[in-house]
Amino acid sequence: MSRQEINRSGEMEVFVRAVELGGFTAAATAFRMTPSAVSKLVTRLEKRLGARLINRSTRRLQLTPEGCVFFERSVAILADITEAERHASAGEQVAGHIRINTSGSFGNHALAPLVPAFMALHPNVSLEIFHTDRIVDLMEERADVAIRAGPLKSSSLTARKLGATRKVIVASPNYLQRHGAPRSAAELEKHCRIGFAYSRAIEGWPLRIDGEVVTIPAARSLQVGDGEAMRHLALDGAGLARLSAFTVKSDIASGRLLTVLEDLNPGDVEEFHAIYIGQGGPLPARVRALLEFLRENVRL
Repeated sequence: MSRQEINRSGEMEVFVRAVELGGFTAAATAFRMTPSAVSKLVTRLEKRLGARLINRSTRRLQLTPEGCVFFERSVAILADITEAERHASAGEQVAGHIRINTSGSFGNHALAPLVPAFMALHPNVSLEIFHTDRIVDLMEERADVAIRAGPLKSSSLTARKLGATRKVIVASPNYLQRHGAPRSAAELEKHCRIGFAYSRAIEGWPLRIDGEVVTIPAARSLQVGDGEAMRHLALDGAGLARLSAFTVKSDIASGRLLTVLEDLNPGDVEEFHAIYIGQGGPLPARVRALLEFLRENVRL
């Protein structure tokens, strides 16, 4: 029998229990085995080790010097295994460190307001939140969860939908006062349209014109690397921006931004997903708690 086929930790458990309980019969009862099965297991163990571990001449088990060494080391090894399993799964206790990767827009407007409640609910959890709009490798970035917008590509990752948001074109009152509000798709050519500096699933701005959805090409004059930077440029009067409605909700309510061409808005929505490594296998309790919390509390 190869070493890989031998359940060495299982043999250690039976051996240690037999010594602690003082006999094969008691150990057999504890493991729901027969006394002869326990005796054969110990004999097989001794044969493999090439050393007698127990003297069986007395009514009570008596350890040999080799048996004492093996018993002490087995107790330590089994304790280490238990500790390793406890740290790996944290049992059902929600504790440990969670590394989250998300966009600046979602992080600032959807995630940040929820952090205090999550931390209060799980005081033994620590969070590390990174903002980037670029797609990251979860393994390389050591991220437990990534939150991303748009259609999902097929991969070995697992995703949970958190919600969806419509898109709106906005501009500051200052910009519109200086340049006028566009009243048609054609008039967009006269305006600065702030675009993204990276490729996206949908390039350009889709508008409903004469019953059909037409995509206006993305602008090249002003580009940024993330949605939050685009929002700030729009607030500062740099141009028009097409953004997720939940990120500019308060700006529109306060009048800092105004919607533009809403009559041409096709009503398309962008979905947000929490993405993590795993194909239905067990998740650490801390990650499972975060995913459930986001699913129940994220409002886009």
